[in-house]
Amino acid sequence: MSRSLNKVQLIGNLTRDPELRYTPQGTAVCTFGVATNRQWKTDSGEMKDEAEFHKIVAWNQLAEICSKMLHKGSRVYVEGRIQTRSWTGQDGTPKQTVEIVVNDMLVLESKRDESSASENVPDDFGDAPAPEVETAEPKKAAKEEKKVKKGKETDDQKDESEDIPF
Repeated sequence: MSRSLNKVQLIGNLTRDPELRYTPQGTAVCTFGVATNRQWKTDSGEMKDEAEFHKIVAWNQLAEICSKMLHKGSRVYVEGRIQTRSWTGQDGTPKQTVEIVVNDMLVLESKRDESSASENVPDDFGDAPAPEVETAEPKKAAKEEKKVKKGKETDDQKDESEDIPF
């Protein structure tokens, strides 16, 4: 028996916001578009660009995750399989579409990247002040101070350490 493989891996940007729907049985399905770009140099040295547009479909829990985490412009990695569907349109003409049914998705940008890329998107911290970050230098100074205390202590140092309540 011969084996076959139907596997697609894409890295691109969403062309529209994801659309989440539910089947009559309650199964979540999310659809969105991803654009991939290709750039090459012609024989004459001219740079050419080409964009390819892909229909993406996610099902079940992955569909709900995609609808929550992705938005138009998001950079994303999707992995899945190619599926071709055929149906008859309302006007009686046969229709066909090719789509990528994903089984894995990774968002390739952090929340901070999203908020800095789009000035209209508020960050998660709102008006809260930035958290204080302790640098390594105070820790180093504290270690050196402990080394001094472990050595010979003067009478003044002994008195100070006895006054500390811990």
